[in-house]
Amino acid sequence: MASSSGGGGSSKSTVADQISQSVQSTSNLLHLMLETSPSHSLLSKLPKKLLSKTSTIKNTELVLEQMPQVISALDAHVESGLQSLPHLDTVVQLLSNMQNCQLKSLSKIQLIQQESGPPQQDSKVG
Repeated sequence: MASSSGGGGSSKSTVADQISQSVQSTSNLLHLMLETSPSHSLLSKLPKKLLSKTSTIKNTELVLEQMPQVISALDAHVESGLQSLPHLDTVVQLLSNMQNCQLKSLSKIQLIQQESGPPQQDSKVG
C-alpha cells in the first residue's frame, strides 16, 4: 500500500516537473523572440497599445453584457408586431379600397370627357 501512495507522489512530481519545464521553455522562447525579432520595437510597444485600448475593451464588455436584454426587448417588439398583423391587413385593405374608388372616379371622368369630345377653345383672336 505504501508503494502505491509513493507511486502517486512520484507521478505528481513528474507532472509538476513537466509543467515547470514547459513554463521555462515558453519563457525562454519569448525572450529569444524579443531579442532576435526584427520587429523588436513593435513587440515592446504592444503592452502600451493594449493599455490604450482598455476603454474600448471595457465598452465592448458593457455592450456584450447588455446584449441579452436588447435581444429580449427586440424579440418582444417583434412579437407585438406579429400580434398586430391582422390590424395591418385591415389597414391595407382599406387603403386598397380607397385607391380603387379613386381610380374608378378618375376613369369615369375620363370616359365623360372622351364622350363629350375635346374641350372647346375660344376661337376669338384679338
